[in-house]
Amino acid sequence: MQFENEIKAVDALHQSYHNIRTEIGKVVIGQDAVVKSVLISIFSNGHCLLVGVPGLAKTLLVQTVANVLDLNFNRIQFTPDLMPSDIIGAEILGDDRNFKFIKGPVFSNIILADEINRTPPKTQAALLEAMQEKAVTAAGQRHALPNPFFVLATQNPIEQEGTYPLPEAQLDRFMFNVHLDYPSFEEELTIVKNTTSNQGTSLAKVINAEQIQYFQKLVRNIPITDNVVEYAVKLASKTRPHTPLATEEVNKYLSWGAGPRASQFLVVGAKCHAAISGKYSPDIEDVQAVAEAILRHRIVRNYRAEAEGRSIEQLIKNLF
Repeated sequence: MQFENEIKAVDALHQSYHNIRTEIGKVVIGQDAVVKSVLISIFSNGHCLLVGVPGLAKTLLVQTVANVLDLNFNRIQFTPDLMPSDIIGAEILGDDRNFKFIKGPVFSNIILADEINRTPPKTQAALLEAMQEKAVTAAGQRHALPNPFFVLATQNPIEQEGTYPLPEAQLDRFMFNVHLDYPSFEEELTIVKNTTSNQGTSLAKVINAEQIQYFQKLVRNIPITDNVVEYAVKLASKTRPHTPLATEEVNKYLSWGAGPRASQFLVVGAKCHAAISGKYSPDIEDVQAVAEAILRHRIVRNYRAEAEGRSIEQLIKNLF
């Protein structure tokens, strides 16, 4: 009986995912792989970093996702003068001469950290505790964040003016690092037609916060065979130079590789990818489907790889 209920629950997640994709597709044209990654990160209780040049609808995508999922949404525009208290809140002296905590914009279900790499590391670090612990500490007091809680951050290419590299510790908090590319000619034609007229688009609320939390627990409970777990752990281990599982190419081109958090995300991401695809247990193909976005920001090329033009994506695919 319990097995039948779990099958029905996975079917419900599969159907909800397609309903969400349909609604998002009314506003966001193309970017199917990006939308899929964002939704997998949400159902896996992870965070997502979207990287691309300005004008590729990164902000619009996050706003649309929050709208369709019926969640509270706050946008934080990261600038060079932004302070940590502008994110988490601050203690102020009230009329009764007692200090009270005024919550910052981080107290919401979905946080859009817009252009996160345009603010100095001190302010970027203000998100670290929130992303990992789902809580913030101010004046010695711990304040829990709403549940569910996601950070969907946008980042401009690091080569652009006025950008600061994200610390490795913060990059590791993101489940996915997703690269956005320019739309195709046909997609851009549709975008221009839809956005240069007075025609409005109404979006339906597909699921709510309570249902999202239910699906998050469901994803964790999806069974997975030992050989798929071993494949995921080996895949992460292969990225670590000068370790027993490292390949000759890894030793030659990488400075360091992914940590254990990558193995955890590979397993959870594979479970969620299987569920939204209508499968009741993940296989190796599901691990490979999420691997690039999970490993991309966790491995670092050395100077030799850069000089010879070996991309992160090439090195990851060769590990398969």
